Amino acid sequence: MRPGLTDTLRHRLTALAALALILLSLWQLEGARRGIDVTHLAIGDTPVTRYSGAAPGPVVVIAHGFAGSREMMQGYALDLARAGYTAYTFDFLGHGAHTRPMSGDVTAEDGTTRRLVDQTKAVIEATRTDTPTALLGHSMATDVLVRVAAETEGTGPLVLLSAFSREITPQAPPDLILITGAWEPGLTDFARRTVADTASDTRRAAVIAPRSDHVSILQSVVARQAAVDWLNDSYGRAAPTQIPATGWGLIGLLAGIVALTPTLARALPHHAVPAAPLRPVRFLAVALLPAIAAPLIAVPLDIAVLPVLVADYLALHLALLGALQLLLLWRFGLRPGGLSLAALLLILVWGLGAFGLALDRYGANFVPNGGRLWIIAALCVGTVPFMLADALLSGAGHGPLWQRMTARAAFLGSLALAVTLDFSGLFFLILIAPVIVLFYIVFGLMGRWVAQRSGATSAGLGLGLLLAWALGVSFPLFAAGG
Repeated sequence: MRPGLTDTLRHRLTALAALALILLSLWQLEGARRGIDVTHLAIGDTPVTRYSGAAPGPVVVIAHGFAGSREMMQGYALDLARAGYTAYTFDFLGHGAHTRPMSGDVTAEDGTTRRLVDQTKAVIEATRTDTPTALLGHSMATDVLVRVAAETEGTGPLVLLSAFSREITPQAPPDLILITGAWEPGLTDFARRTVADTASDTRRAAVIAPRSDHVSILQSVVARQAAVDWLNDSYGRAAPTQIPATGWGLIGLLAGIVALTPTLARALPHHAVPAAPLRPVRFLAVALLPAIAAPLIAVPLDIAVLPVLVADYLALHLALLGALQLLLLWRFGLRPGGLSLAALLLILVWGLGAFGLALDRYGANFVPNGGRLWIIAALCVGTVPFMLADALLSGAGHGPLWQRMTARAAFLGSLALAVTLDFSGLFFLILIAPVIVLFYIVFGLMGRWVAQRSGATSAGLGLGLLLAWALGVSFPLFAAGG
């Protein structure tokens, strides 16, 4: 068999496997929605989604964690709707589709927390029935819900995921289950201690979901089954509920979309010319020196322009890092080539369209409200030069693995240095690290295939726009004032 024919056959088989995975995943994910009425509404200015089955049952109000959204909680909402409950998910202030930013002092109980408590109480008041309202929350929301339950008449059992709250006492809340991932050692210890230190007249339990961390617990079949079972016991409902493995469906769908990228990239004009690789000493100079210089320059400037936590600093940090790397690359003879509009459109349409819309429907908010578009545009000032430099530094997708890994590690180390220089002001940069790692795994891989075909400029520009988008929709809007 001729080598060209072998390569063509391999790509066709890969594309067929990816399409099969996408279709199988969609069947699984849509099957979880079958028979469930999903309605979007607003309570005041709070975006809310209602999930209900054939017969209305007890109400469950579901709250997400920091930098989350109501889309991230839909697995639990769909399970509860199938079990006969009416579930309401909502976006906290500054999160998801909510246009009003968080405000107040994030370190004070009467600051940001007070506003989130009041917002949650308004949702409960607007959705309550004659039956006590159950509360389910993840991470940041767990402390909010414990406070809400203590202040609000007519609330019922609590289901807390990855919880930590100093407001939990041996007596209150009286009907409580704590569900944590096995890969959250500090929180599993807190759950066990809380259940052990409890009054005799309370009903409590701790469940440890295997192979789950702080995020994957939102898709854990064990955790979701425990939540449904606990509420069924609390309300005296015995109907069994089968929990679909939608987590694997979501991973399969997104993986299938990514796996189709090289097949689509083969249709692009092939005019990429691999740049001559940098000598190791020069490569390390480009990767490391700007990574050290950027935080040393940016941190003392202390800018505060964008209404998103640490986004203005991050834009400046990325702009400095990217500009310094581009200058060194230019000095060493590596310069951006021509721009392929077809390649740029492929990255944007496939990344924002296929991947982004799939993620938004089944996993997490990825479609920004109008108020975030200018924030995304502002972030591009930093993300575009940064990703252009990254594409050149990685040899337009042809560079060796050790260089790509070194460049990415240097960037994460640069953010860590910034946090060290101003821990109180830039602490939230720590939460950006997982977003960056996932970006490199998903979009970085897609961009690498495009760069190999059409060059570093198109891939770098496209990935810069995608990174600005991902950061712009992920982090909460925040207004420092009261």
